[in-house]
Amino acid sequence: MAEESTRGELIDKVVKIRRCAAVVKGGRRFSFSALVVVGNGKGQVGWGYGKANEVPPAVEKAVKDGSRSLVSIALKGSTIPHTVKGQFGAARVILVPASPGTGVIAGAAVRAVCEACGIHDILTKSYGSHNAINLVKATIGALQSLRSQNEVERLRGVSLS
Repeated sequence: MAEESTRGELIDKVVKIRRCAAVVKGGRRFSFSALVVVGNGKGQVGWGYGKANEVPPAVEKAVKDGSRSLVSIALKGSTIPHTVKGQFGAARVILVPASPGTGVIAGAAVRAVCEACGIHDILTKSYGSHNAINLVKATIGALQSLRSQNEVERLRGVSLS
């Protein structure tokens, strides 16, 4: 379901579109909400949520929201430096680095986050809730907790090389 488009240098992927119905005198009035993942493909990613009476304005609002919340991710080539776990609500996700050529082995929500931030080789597994919003938040939380080797050496005050 992830639809992709490029605006400037940012990549945005629509993860989920939800329809809400309000019953009024003349029948049902529909409104839409969109969950979008935004990234630059070079280690920055964010997510946005937008609501409107039509789908395109909802997606536009979500992209605008997501581009404001970009965070930097520590990458190691086309994968991640180490295995990491993320959790948000009942959604849990495990991200494992993979060798070049593996591809992105993930479900729709986690795949959108990985592709938007420029990860090309990764293995993932999600547990618990499969709610797209919570999975996106758990994945971005896990990616934020990644540390490069240089950063760990600096924090510990040692040199492994």
